[in-house]
Amino acid sequence: MAGEVKKEIQLEIAHVLFIDIVGYSKLSINEQHAAVEELNQVVRASEQFQRAEAAGRLLKIATGDGMALVFYASPEAPAHCALEISRALKERSRLQLRMGIHSGPVSGVVDVNNRPNLAGAGLNMAQRVMACGDAGHILVSKHAAEDLGEYEHWRPLLHDLGECEVKHGMRLSIVNLYGGEVGNPQLPKKFQALKKRRARMRWAAMTAVLLALAAIVAGIAMFSRYRAPSTLAAPEKSIAVLPFENRSEEKANAYFADGIQDEILTRLSKIADLKVISRTSTQHYKSAPENLPEIARQLGVANIVEGSVQKVGDAVRVNVQLIKAANDSHLWADTFDRKLTDIFSVETEVARAIADQLRAKLTGQEEQLIAAKPTDNLEAYDAYLQGRYYEQHYSAADLRKAIGFYEAAIRSDPHYALAYAALSKSWWALGDITGEDVVEANRKARAAAERAVAEDPNLADGHAALGQILISVDWNATGAEAEYRRAAELAPASAEPKIGLSSVLADFGRIEEAVELLQQAVRLEPLTANAHFDLARLLTTLGRYDEAVQSARKAIDLQPGGAGTWEMLALVEAKRGDGEAALRAAAQETDADWRAYAIALAQQARGDGVAADAALDALIAGHSDDMSFQIATVYAFRGDADKTFEWLDRAYEKRDPGVMAISDNPFTRELRSDPRFVAFCKKVGLPWPP
Repeated sequence: MAGEVKKEIQLEIAHVLFIDIVGYSKLSINEQHAAVEELNQVVRASEQFQRAEAAGRLLKIATGDGMALVFYASPEAPAHCALEISRALKERSRLQLRMGIHSGPVSGVVDVNNRPNLAGAGLNMAQRVMACGDAGHILVSKHAAEDLGEYEHWRPLLHDLGECEVKHGMRLSIVNLYGGEVGNPQLPKKFQALKKRRARMRWAAMTAVLLALAAIVAGIAMFSRYRAPSTLAAPEKSIAVLPFENRSEEKANAYFADGIQDEILTRLSKIADLKVISRTSTQHYKSAPENLPEIARQLGVANIVEGSVQKVGDAVRVNVQLIKAANDSHLWADTFDRKLTDIFSVETEVARAIADQLRAKLTGQEEQLIAAKPTDNLEAYDAYLQGRYYEQHYSAADLRKAIGFYEAAIRSDPHYALAYAALSKSWWALGDITGEDVVEANRKARAAAERAVAEDPNLADGHAALGQILISVDWNATGAEAEYRRAAELAPASAEPKIGLSSVLADFGRIEEAVELLQQAVRLEPLTANAHFDLARLLTTLGRYDEAVQSARKAIDLQPGGAGTWEMLALVEAKRGDGEAALRAAAQETDADWRAYAIALAQQARGDGVAADAALDALIAGHSDDMSFQIATVYAFRGDADKTFEWLDRAYEKRDPGVMAISDNPFTRELRSDPRFVAFCKKVGLPWPP
């Protein structure tokens, strides 16, 4: 290779020597320059370096305070080179180095400045091995040491150190390479600290034994109460696509990196054989996070996709790597240097490669879906990506910006179905959160959703957008169910259609089916508060209070200041009869409207008639126009059927969408034997019995 690499990533096994100047950051700028130059001289003088370079089997990567040398001829090459450098340093006491060696997969790339660079587990592991040592140490991974141990002359130089904790919480087995005048025989400081910690643990052993039983009992209780699905082994065909890093010089191009991540995730979500975590949950994490195993555990997946995007003019570079989270091993990686006009083919290639690596089976329809181009117009696509960037912030100002970009995308491509679907959701959301001209906002949302489905009948987003309008605006539960079911069929690994469908089925009174769908959605969106919020309510309706509390607390953990989150916990506690717990939860609700409702439920659960009446009177005085359905549920909780149906009729007259939940609300559902319940269900278009 000798200073140049191919532009296409080609994974192959290489033998890496990672070198670092110890104390580099403490040096002055002039001293740093001198140290790097001295290091370069020592390395270039190495016989092993010269031999590999002459053969064209060496890649040199500068790392600022050191370098990585990648050999391809033999696992002995980096070890020989390290020993030669170590000998040379005996005469250069000012230059303090530490070195790490590992053999593993690497891939050569060329950056936008046409300079060689490197990616892959082989490089990462060599660096982590090196980081376990101090000045003078030549540390070798257990894997590389076993390769060297096949040669008898290396065995006397290999000294097992045990395990060292490195990045991502991994523990690596490390071997110290030294003998005679080369290497450093001293125990590295990290291992010294570990040795002292183990000694303290032995002295504390008797105390630990006495405390163990109490700890185990307490641990079992806590685990039983708060255990989550993520504690189970993640399916092998499960994946999360983390936010892509924006490596463009223009930081304003962050929307483009977000868009590439989202498009790859969208294509993967169309493969039924994969469990794909939604972007709503993965956006909680940054690019290239420190602890992949922990993130994978939180998301309930076995595999992580990381990537970066660099956009320069009409050219784009996309780096992607698929990582097995348990051991931080790279299953696949690639770099795509393309024109912007080829960006859709890149997204499809990435999705196919990941599916192949995870051995996911694709149907013929799924093959077509992941290969489909949303538009041929790059200007429209760019505007759409900017719209998605603003839409996710979900504020009125950002939603208006998103609408502007979606409309610009549609002007550039009047047949852009995905842009119509996104436009529909943004118009609906804007009307919902602002309350401004809701009728007009819903009219535009409906028109955009219908156009999306007309332009592309196989677009899941279009059917989901139309389902949202049918249930929330038209109260057409039957039509909404059909749209959400179609969306779920087209994007089986997407949580959004499942959440929408679960809501419709709950309105129909099919609570168990709705709970099952929500649990599937939570596995796909484990960090989305709304899914846990809805699950808490439905589990309460089924009388599964412990599970409902767990879901409500998860929603609070994810969105502690979110409107209605503490109210939901208060509702659960009130329904199971713990008025004091309900009142404590109600007091922590951040939204004044929902707090008033939660207090009314809590005081009723406490059994204090005077306090309950006062709380209900306050709720009615402040919210008779905008919380009619909630007032009806409080009366249902009090056992006053006449007042319940009086307020339900009032909610119907005001087009309160809450009335669609009469069959699944834990309080109004108790009145289902009343003939007025059946009549009201028919009035709002809900079949009863289910």
